[in-house]
Amino acid sequence: MTVSAATPFTLLDQTLHLLPQKAIFWEQQRALIIADVHFGKVGHFRKAGIAVPRDMEQSDLATLSDLIYEYRPKKLLFLGDLFHSDMNNDWDWFILWRSQFPGLQIILIRGNHDIIADSHYEQLNIELHHQLLIGPFLMLHHPLPDEKLQHADGYVFCGHIHPGVSLSGRGRQSVTLPCFAFGSRQAILPSFGKFTGKVAIRSQKDDRIFAVLKDKVLPIE
Repeated sequence: MTVSAATPFTLLDQTLHLLPQKAIFWEQQRALIIADVHFGKVGHFRKAGIAVPRDMEQSDLATLSDLIYEYRPKKLLFLGDLFHSDMNNDWDWFILWRSQFPGLQIILIRGNHDIIADSHYEQLNIELHHQLLIGPFLMLHHPLPDEKLQHADGYVFCGHIHPGVSLSGRGRQSVTLPCFAFGSRQAILPSFGKFTGKVAIRSQKDDRIFAVLKDKVLPIE
């Protein structure tokens, strides 16, 4: 397994590889964890007459395929917003992609954009949950507020807000990069889909923030 581009991070005695493709490979579970693909979003914009390159969708699927071939996961966990709203023609691409990995366990934690009927996912042998506890980690879509984190069954992994970190340089230059944000009880993953935005988040002093660059993931001190 090639992990040269990955940044290892140990959390609750579990080894996580933070990937520049904005995914996590969880070593002990042999699981890829991904949030907010928003597949089908390009199709919705094109249907509305907005000129968006169609190959953006296929690029996300190709990146996901490359990760699967490299890391050979047993399971693939989507933390919500896999498909963006109603079904469109991009669903056919997703069916074709799924057929390439028939033995891979795929789990979808439903997000607010996941409104396609359960039967369509079930036909593709995709498990559906609103939340799922695996080992010490509780898989969700929406981040939990502090008062609910106190009573969560495990350390939360989630997405939804497409987190970014703002970095400033000399001459007042600034840039906002996607990031992994690890708090004391909750981790927020960057959005995997290329056709998504990012929002600079406020972090606490003890949070561990990892900025995602093109080919590496860097801890922010």
